[in-house]
Amino acid sequence: MRIAYVYDAVYPWETGGVQKRVWELARRLADDHDVHWYGLHYWDGPAVIEREGVTLHGVGEPETLYVDGRRSIPEALSFAARVARPLLSESFDVIDCQEFPYFPAFTSKLSAARHGATLVLTWHEVWGDYWYEYLGAKGVCGKLVERATAAVPDCHLAVSDRTRRDVASLGASDPRYLPNGISVAEVEDAPEADADVDVLFAGRLIPEKNADLLVRAMSRVRERNPDVQCTVVGEGPERDRIESLVADEGLDATVTVRDFYEEYEDVLGLMKAADALALPSEREGFGITALEAMACGTPVVTIDHPRNAATELVADGETGAVCDPTPEAVADGILAARACAPEDCVAAASEYDWDRLADRAETLYREVA
Repeated sequence: MRIAYVYDAVYPWETGGVQKRVWELARRLADDHDVHWYGLHYWDGPAVIEREGVTLHGVGEPETLYVDGRRSIPEALSFAARVARPLLSESFDVIDCQEFPYFPAFTSKLSAARHGATLVLTWHEVWGDYWYEYLGAKGVCGKLVERATAAVPDCHLAVSDRTRRDVASLGASDPRYLPNGISVAEVEDAPEADADVDVLFAGRLIPEKNADLLVRAMSRVRERNPDVQCTVVGEGPERDRIESLVADEGLDATVTVRDFYEEYEDVLGLMKAADALALPSEREGFGITALEAMACGTPVVTIDHPRNAATELVADGETGAVCDPTPEAVADGILAARACAPEDCVAAASEYDWDRLADRAETLYREVA
């Protein structure tokens, strides 16, 4: 099969759950298929290169993806326009376009229609009414574009059961399910960090990740166990506010905020060293950070929220804790989760190995092509 992935941010130059998913599937499928990725030109040298069997097409120079913590609409429109000519000039059996930021899906549809390809739209989240929280009154535009995008593909693919239900609510018939995953071998090979980490947060410091909730929870944890330390690893628009909150709560000796690690192996090493990973996010389309931590034998503390699909991964009391979104409940979850058995976490995460998921992706593409 000839398979094309469409997403502007290309791994490893841009890191994130979507980029990681596309890359891990693409490089495995490239062993037996002709696989291409259309994105932005992050690398030095020619616009079209081959990396681990995957042909990367840089359709234009990188632009700023986020402005004031929000995905840039001009960048999304620009990428959708720039990918048109190179994508239309090639014929594929399957085009797998990531649903957000929406506009490239319409370009992908033009190419699929021209060449008789099957367009698969991979959904990581459905925002629905969350658009009003995100943009206020202007959110109606985002909601309309999201619903219009749902009418475009031949096949809908969701990364979680929660997202699959949400996609169906947009009128999509029979959305398929293929979760995100991890490389079990890569996790096993990563050395444990030589660091004293009790509770770890690793992710972008943006409002919906709720790092402030974790800081407030650590005030309650310190009252019950003053020896428990927390390390917050991340960057983003909320960083200054989080650091100020740490100072205001008198937690300078308890909570450390540091820059994100550039090397994935180093992040895994910190997860292995930690007693628990805190993921107090109210919006996770999947929650790959939780899965990575569990594969490291580290239980996960997350919150019960309608938009948090990470709750599908964590078995409360077995591989972590699913808490109410309050500082007191998160503090209870942190102290309880540290007693979970590491082997139970590893066993649960192993079901999501990328090798298994690539086989499932191949089967699905053959079915729909």
